[in-house]
Amino acid sequence: MADDAHHAIVRGRLNGSGPVAVIDIGSNSIRLVVYERHARTPTVLFNEKVLAGLGRGVGATGRLSDAATEQAERALVRFRRLCDQIGVGYLHILATAATRDADNGQQFLDAVEAICRTPVRLLSGRDEARLAALGIVSGIWRPDGIVGDLGGGSLELVELKHDVIGRGQTLPLGGIRLQEEADGKTAKAQKIAEQALDNVDWLPIGSGKPFYAVGGTWRSLARLHLHQNGYPLHVMHDYAIPAEEAIEFCQLVARRDPDSLDMIEVVSRARRQLLPFGAVVMEKVLRRSKASKVVMSALGLREGLLYDLLPEETRRQDPLVEAARELSVLRSRSPAYGEELIIWTDKLFPAVGIDETEYERRLRAAGCLLSDIGWRAHPDYRGEQSLNIISNAGFVGIDHPGRAYLALSVFYRHQGLVEDALGPRIRELAHTRLKDRARVLGGALRVASVLSASVAGILPQVQVAVDEGEVVMTLEGELCALAGERLNKRLTQFARLLGLKARVETRP
Repeated sequence: MADDAHHAIVRGRLNGSGPVAVIDIGSNSIRLVVYERHARTPTVLFNEKVLAGLGRGVGATGRLSDAATEQAERALVRFRRLCDQIGVGYLHILATAATRDADNGQQFLDAVEAICRTPVRLLSGRDEARLAALGIVSGIWRPDGIVGDLGGGSLELVELKHDVIGRGQTLPLGGIRLQEEADGKTAKAQKIAEQALDNVDWLPIGSGKPFYAVGGTWRSLARLHLHQNGYPLHVMHDYAIPAEEAIEFCQLVARRDPDSLDMIEVVSRARRQLLPFGAVVMEKVLRRSKASKVVMSALGLREGLLYDLLPEETRRQDPLVEAARELSVLRSRSPAYGEELIIWTDKLFPAVGIDETEYERRLRAAGCLLSDIGWRAHPDYRGEQSLNIISNAGFVGIDHPGRAYLALSVFYRHQGLVEDALGPRIRELAHTRLKDRARVLGGALRVASVLSASVAGILPQVQVAVDEGEVVMTLEGELCALAGERLNKRLTQFARLLGLKARVETRP
């Protein structure tokens, strides 16, 4: 076991409860994920998978093969040692369809428990569906639609509205199982998928709503789509594809040899042969559900389990704001200043006539917390560095337009309210209203930074109001010394965004 004192003094980490790990034993892969701590937005500390293919042959023989179990056990020996080395305090082990369906599944689980010195939780199809849905709840803001979790052995479908889980069903349409039952032929796979989906009479409730896709094969499919389209972000979580476009893409992948597809190198060789079968299932589900779009999720069973174990109060936290708060603690000069910015702009935006939806208020709060994370960079590059960190950060609870808003607002805060140094692609992700509000927030952050030097204690004492077409900032008492040309200039720039004039008023 690694020395506890060694981990207690690590800088740049939020230790909290200490590392927590989940081993997910699936039909295709066995994966170890170690998280920094058990929190509303768990950050991955270590991630490794082995494609053991436990599910191969189970449909025909009813048994896990000796070769697959031996490979799996070797991987688990390494995983247990890594957990000890990292100092994992809590290890959870989940097993899914292949182990559940195999005659020698229990024998394998006994070996797993002996190796890992930890009980294994064998999930039923209903358990899988529920935890996959909770994974979506943990990482997508107020989801409303159908969740599909495609593994190697099974497909779990479940209805979800915000945090309420509705009907669910498990189907034998996992990638490995479907490939084997169809003898490697996608035409036959299509008929098998259609027949299986005939038994899911509630799928039309997803009409006009998102379909939330979970699972490695579907993520590989989306990654291929993303790269083929030259998409400016390589963040898979919350990547959205209109349903009609997704159906056409799935049809293309299903009828082509995977190795002949453009940009196929972005998909690992071990995943490529399952792509056509994952595409077949996605196409059929989208057609039956009449979903509006596919939304990819990087979170699934493992994150659903951790979310399920959180106290109710923690589950109610906003995952985006909490993630931004953690990054602020790790990188900002004064995390308390970020919290003050939220309160200050809560008052400022209504005062200057900026209306916001709840979604936009969440984004603004996160932007305030992230406003100073680039301060250690050279001044000429703080905006660019912040934009790159934010647009590619492992945030959840935010879609890609929202990422663009956050990245742009903090870019403007450092670089000024100009577009010259900003590449056009990131702006394309946000619609006009969001881009406008990103500039307004960036302007407000520029005023606050020059007023307070980005440290706590000043903003709560400063009032800003609009009086007869002017944005008026009032400084009282000792704060009058903060008045000056630079503050006037930035306040004027901010006011100009709103079609107003500006002045700083002092009251000694």
